[in-house]
Amino acid sequence: MNMIIRTIIHLSRNGKSVYSATRALGAKAIINPGIHSHAHQLFDEISTTNSSDFNQLLISYTRNNLPIEALQLFLWTKHSDRLIDCSSLSGILQSCGDLSDLALGKQFHCLCVKNGLDKVVGVATSLIGMYMKCGSIDEGKGVFDLMPERNCVTWNTMLSGLMINGLGPQVLQVFNELRANGAKPTVSSYVAVMKLCANLNQLLLGHQLHSCVIKEGFESDGKVMTALMIFYIKCLELVQAFKIFSSIPRDARTVKSWTAIISAYVQIKDPINVAALFNEMRRDYVEPNAVTYSTLLTASPAISPFQIHALVIKSDYHRVPLVGTSLLRAYTKMGRTCESVSIFRSIDAKDIIAWSAMLACHAQAGDSEGAVNLFKEMVMQRVVPNEYSLSSVIDAATSANAPIDLGKQFHAMTIKYKYSNSIWVSSALVTMYAKKGSIESAQKVFDRQSNRDLVSWNSMIYSYAQHGYGKRALEIFREMEKSGVEMDGVTFIGVLTGCVHAGLLDEGKRYFNSMVNVHRIKPTMEHYSCMVDLYSRAGRLSEASDLINTMPFPADARVWLTLLAACRMHQNIELGEIAAKNLISLEPDTPAAYVLLSNMYAGLGKWEERTRIRKMMDGRNLKKESGCSWIQIRSTVHSFMASDTSHPMSNKIYEKLEEMMIRLKKEGYRPDTDLVLHDVGEEQKERMLYRHSERLALALGLICTPRGVPLHIMKNLRVCVDCHTVMKMVSAIEEREIVVRDTSRFHHFKAGSCSCGDYW
Repeated sequence: MNMIIRTIIHLSRNGKSVYSATRALGAKAIINPGIHSHAHQLFDEISTTNSSDFNQLLISYTRNNLPIEALQLFLWTKHSDRLIDCSSLSGILQSCGDLSDLALGKQFHCLCVKNGLDKVVGVATSLIGMYMKCGSIDEGKGVFDLMPERNCVTWNTMLSGLMINGLGPQVLQVFNELRANGAKPTVSSYVAVMKLCANLNQLLLGHQLHSCVIKEGFESDGKVMTALMIFYIKCLELVQAFKIFSSIPRDARTVKSWTAIISAYVQIKDPINVAALFNEMRRDYVEPNAVTYSTLLTASPAISPFQIHALVIKSDYHRVPLVGTSLLRAYTKMGRTCESVSIFRSIDAKDIIAWSAMLACHAQAGDSEGAVNLFKEMVMQRVVPNEYSLSSVIDAATSANAPIDLGKQFHAMTIKYKYSNSIWVSSALVTMYAKKGSIESAQKVFDRQSNRDLVSWNSMIYSYAQHGYGKRALEIFREMEKSGVEMDGVTFIGVLTGCVHAGLLDEGKRYFNSMVNVHRIKPTMEHYSCMVDLYSRAGRLSEASDLINTMPFPADARVWLTLLAACRMHQNIELGEIAAKNLISLEPDTPAAYVLLSNMYAGLGKWEERTRIRKMMDGRNLKKESGCSWIQIRSTVHSFMASDTSHPMSNKIYEKLEEMMIRLKKEGYRPDTDLVLHDVGEEQKERMLYRHSERLALALGLICTPRGVPLHIMKNLRVCVDCHTVMKMVSAIEEREIVVRDTSRFHHFKAGSCSCGDYW
């Protein structure tokens, strides 16, 4: 470094100017960031320093995007205020703007006034740019208004400054003023105003600007036409956008033009044209950039990410955060967590968006442990969480295997980082508390929300529906109606689910009709599934069947399964066989149809038919899913299968069960052995009932927790009628609240009753 400086000084003393000496060694050397700290030494030691040398070096710094170095050169050089000229002063002002250093910028404004340069067009224009970049709009406008003359750069600087400060109406005012003063808009002027029209969705004004573009002869300019095309895309005028794209000469189509038109077809979910345009772009030898690849990957999985991934690796874009994060999300959509983790690890300089996307991946996979470990790693690397990363990790805490108190810990963290009032975070908290069985905590979070969006309302409605509080779900829905928030299909899924779980048939029919006729929401399969469930639970099986037959699309497996389960409950063998036949044709390798049908036969005493169905299952190597329940005691999750003896406290658990059965029978409990669909004796049936997995979990909870502490039990299957009766009676005898989450809903047992009202 010192060798370079000494050489420049030697050349200077032999008659060469500093700048010429620098060029002799190579201009790149003097503007190398590693040499800037020696700039003051250079000018201090050379007695022949002149204005030209100083300004050339200053301009070199600003042109090479080195604002700090430019300012240091000015501050460290003797008599710099006398050496500086208009060009380098403009560069210095640009540096102040780039660094958003308003105080220093004002000092240079004073220097401009002192040297009488503040009215020079180039300097005044740079002053406007500096003030606008620093957010001092009034000062920038003041300089603009006092200018005796303006050029096209001045007008464009004013337009772009107003744009970056979000002052749309004033941009249009200045643009009209530009034309009224007889100045001709340039390419930059049209691009700025087109961008504004796109952001404001001003279609009429955009049409007028389109006419001006043609009138001014800019229709062959790639930049203007690309801006015009993007405007039409954002206004959803895709046919016109494609016409504009087609009119741009091939040699004027930039990567930005291609990426914009590809994004238009991604937006309307047209993968065929997306692929065709991308292939055409490559045939024209236009190299995709990070934005292009990111746009393509948003079309996943309609467009397979595998080939795009190969191209990304080939072009070395997979390490770029924008592309790497898009790849990660594409694989997350496909449920490929391992590939997502590998991509995440390959990203250089991971930003908070990449971390949030990876947390969302773990949440989607139900991997609470992976999400927690990743969150810890993120914090250890001093990456500050934002509302999206926090909401993702809270979502991970809703998984079935997540400890109950995990969500509470993340709730505390949202308070620490001051995000507890964020709409994203608070909605995630509502869902988390509801899914972990604490509907009261969910309501408290909901009550504290100052601004509620659609997601907030939907979360609360669906939470009450899942917990069996159908009427409360409808009350929240009516509050939502009064608030004026526009509803969507998800809102009515929550409403209809609430009606299903509360047995509100008439209300459900009314809300379904309102959704279609008043809110103009097209019913989906899930809406029809809710209605079939509503009719079926009410024993109106023929109406449920009629609804299935009049649906605008073929019923899926979920609808037939709902009907089959209802037929098994109401012992309608004829309709049940039809439902089972349709279900098996759609999902021949799913055991649910066979199990329900065989149970229906067993319930009617048709043991031969039951045996035939079981043999069909054996022939297809299908196994009934085993019942499993789990309960968290302190920080440990304990899981049980039916008749499980593997737990270390197994002896105590069965002793507690025996004790419980004796007490329950004294209170009038009689086992419902009709539920045991096996051809065995009554005593054996009774023994099979009391060994159900949820009862084992209940017994452990009663043993290991203090009296009065609520118990939370999860089960992977629907809780049976007899266990439901036992839970109600135990809640009264033990004076405990017992919350059971099965595949259908939450059951809150308290003081001998259940939130479902015995309707589930």
